[in-house]
Amino acid sequence: MAENHTTNITAFRKKWNINIGIVIFGVVFIYLLVTVLMYLTSKHISAYEVREGSILKDNAYTGLAIRNEEVVTAEQSGYINYFVSEASKVGAKTKVYSLSPKQLEFNDTVSTDSQELTAEERDSIYLKTQSFSENYNGSSFNEVYSLRDEISSVLESKSNQSRQAQLDEMVQAGTDGLQVFNAQSDGVILYSTDGYENLTVSDVTADMLSKKKYNSVSIKNNSKVNSGEAIYKLVKDDDWSLVIPLDDKTAKNLADTKSVKVQFTKDQVKERASFQVYSAKNTNLGILTFHTSMVRYAKDRYLDIELILEDESGLKIPKSSVTKKDFYLVPENYLTQGGNSKETGVLIHNDSDDAQFKKVDVYYRDTETGMVYLDPNAFDKNTTLIKPDSTETYKLKKTKSLQGVYNINKGYAVFKQIHILCESDEYYIVESGNSYGLANYDHIALVGKDVRENDIVY
Repeated sequence: MAENHTTNITAFRKKWNINIGIVIFGVVFIYLLVTVLMYLTSKHISAYEVREGSILKDNAYTGLAIRNEEVVTAEQSGYINYFVSEASKVGAKTKVYSLSPKQLEFNDTVSTDSQELTAEERDSIYLKTQSFSENYNGSSFNEVYSLRDEISSVLESKSNQSRQAQLDEMVQAGTDGLQVFNAQSDGVILYSTDGYENLTVSDVTADMLSKKKYNSVSIKNNSKVNSGEAIYKLVKDDDWSLVIPLDDKTAKNLADTKSVKVQFTKDQVKERASFQVYSAKNTNLGILTFHTSMVRYAKDRYLDIELILEDESGLKIPKSSVTKKDFYLVPENYLTQGGNSKETGVLIHNDSDDAQFKKVDVYYRDTETGMVYLDPNAFDKNTTLIKPDSTETYKLKKTKSLQGVYNINKGYAVFKQIHILCESDEYYIVESGNSYGLANYDHIALVGKDVRENDIVY
């Protein structure tokens, strides 16, 4: 009989070993996957860095100069020569011109000392040329002509000094028939006439402003003049005016303007002028009155100018960043500080006898009305406030919108009120230094209408 051999074999379940590396990788993968999905599905806020800037708005015009001018005529016939340079200031009894029966001969080759420029004259030319070179802008080629005129003025003055010195010597030597004539009154002397010397604003026509039929006659040294002919004119007043044409829209917009800033295209100098709108002969005229700079532009009957209507500096922001937000209007005396803290808040009326303190952010204070602007999202509907140390109450109901942008410096959106000073096609210049507004280098949402208070910025 065979024996039964039984083997007791117990099967154990294989122990599962956790691979910590795979776990960590899986967690990181899931985190990255969730992060990417959140990024792809969330709203993105583009940022703009606020910087200081300015906006300049100007309109170009050609103006007709009107001055207090007196034309002086020759007392007799002869060949004329002048003692003083054009655009110089002369006084009564100053020697102005001489008349002779024949042309005078001047020696062009004078002493080397008198020909050479003085150190002051050389420095003047050098500084003008250096300034032009350093600031030259190809879009303002007219500055080349300004430099030419300035250097020519210095050189011409040198030449005139030599000629005038010789003329004085001829007078002292008693040259036959040479007669000297003095200025009749004070003024700035000019050696050209154009028929506009007695012009008034009411006489100005459209043809005059467009330079049609304009003709200026200059009198040169050693030229023949007849008795009674105009030989020079005196500008007798520092006050002068420029008359510019205005279209109907501009005339209406500037009707109440009393003064404007003007930039002269000739030399880029800026001046402020008194301003008024005048209607004459179916033409709207702008009258700019100056009390300085008459001598600088005395030779010019027509001047190209830029009327600077806006020239504001501040913080430059894109128009797309500006939006509006509604706020509760609350009397400022309802603000208080809570407990031992210095946090600003209000007292909220509830069913119990004790008022509840709630911290609030003040978005703007209107000093004229005494109202502060509080965020409606911070309160429940029909909330009633209690005035500190009083039984008076105020129900939150009245709202008003503020214009502003969303500041994103802290990674979430915070509304900031702005005050617009001026604008261009794409940008605003807003006030800086406002404790409720923006500061230089702040970061704001580029598109304000897509942002809400406390939105997280990714």
